[in-house]
Amino acid sequence: MARYAAGMALAVSILDQSTIASGRGADEAIRETLALAALADRLGYARYWLAEHHNSRSHAGAAPEILIAAIAATTQRIRIGSAGVMLPHYSALKVAEQFRVLEAISPGRIDLGVGRAPGSDGRTAYALNPAAAQSQSDRFPAQVQELMGWLGEGLPEGHPFASVIAQPRGPTRPEVWMLGSSGYGAQLAAWLGLPYCFAYFITDGAGAAEAMALYRESFRPESGRLPAPHAALAVVALCAGTEAEAERLFSSRALWRLSRDRGIYPALPSPEAAVAHPYTPAEREKLSRMRESAIIGTPERVRARLEALAAELGAAEVAVLTPVHDPEARRRSVTLLAEAFGLPRREAGAAPPAPSAPAVP
Repeated sequence: MARYAAGMALAVSILDQSTIASGRGADEAIRETLALAALADRLGYARYWLAEHHNSRSHAGAAPEILIAAIAATTQRIRIGSAGVMLPHYSALKVAEQFRVLEAISPGRIDLGVGRAPGSDGRTAYALNPAAAQSQSDRFPAQVQELMGWLGEGLPEGHPFASVIAQPRGPTRPEVWMLGSSGYGAQLAAWLGLPYCFAYFITDGAGAAEAMALYRESFRPESGRLPAPHAALAVVALCAGTEAEAERLFSSRALWRLSRDRGIYPALPSPEAAVAHPYTPAEREKLSRMRESAIIGTPERVRARLEALAAELGAAEVAVLTPVHDPEARRRSVTLLAEAFGLPRREAGAAPPAPSAPAVP
C-alpha cells in the first residue's frame, strides 16, 4: 500500500485555483498561475494541478486543459494535470482527445484528475451541458470507464463506440486520478483501481478519515491499474518567515471563507481589508477555529503538520493550495515549503530528467 509513514519521503505538489485577488483582474490570475508553475518546476515539486470553476468571481481557472498545455510547453520536469475536469459537463471522448494531445506535448508528465461535482451553480451547470443537467441518471462511473477506454485500455466488445479511437495515439498515456470530498469518489476510485485525492480543503477534514479508509479497504488491485491503493490530500497550507506574518497573510483566506459560508464567492480580499472588517462575535469565534486548524506558520511547522496529517490519514502525497493576495508572498510561501522538504531544486539551464510513464498496452 502506497502511504506516507515516518521516515518516508512525502511527495509534495501544488493545487492552483487561479484565485482572483481584489484589485486585480481575472486575466492577471491566469498569468500568476503560469509564473507560479514555472517556479514550482524549478523548485522540485512533484505535480502542478489546475482546478476547474465556472461563473466564479473567486477563481479564474475555467479551462484547466488550456492551462495545462501552456504550462507543459514552458516547464521541463514537473507533472501537470487537472484537479479536476468536471466530467459530467463533457463528452468522455472529447476529454480523452484533449488529454491525448497534452500527453503528446509532454509525454510522461500529464495527469488527468476527474471529478463529479459541478464546480459551479446549477444554472451554470445547465448552460455548460443542458442534456446532462436534465438527465435523471448518473453516468459518471460509465463516463470514467469510457474515458479509460479511449485513453488506451479500449472499450469492451459490443460497446456502441468500440470502433472510435481518440487521437493522437502514442506510447504513453495520462495518469488518471479520481478526486472527491466524500465517500462516493473514494468508493469509485477503489472499485476502478485508480489513485485517489481527497479534497481536504473543501470539507476542513470532515469525512476525510472515513473516505480514506473506505478507499483503502475497498481497493480492487485486480483491476490491473494499480497494485495497491495510492492516496493524496489536497490541503490549504501557507508558509512565512514568522508565525505572525503567516497569520496576517492567512487573514485574507479566512475572511473569504466567511463569505463562502454565506454563499458569497468574492475576489480574495487583501490582509488590510481583512484587518479592517467589522467581524461579529460569531465570526470571530469562527476565525479562531480556522486558525487552530489551519496549516500555516513557519516552514518547519507547516512541514511537520503536513507530515502528521498524511501519516494519520494514510496519504502518500499532499497537494498544497496557497491562496495569498500578494503574488510575491505566495511565491515566497511555495519556495519556503520546498526548502523545508528539501525538494530537488533545478538550477536555471539544467537539463531535465528523461520523462517516464506507463506504456499503453
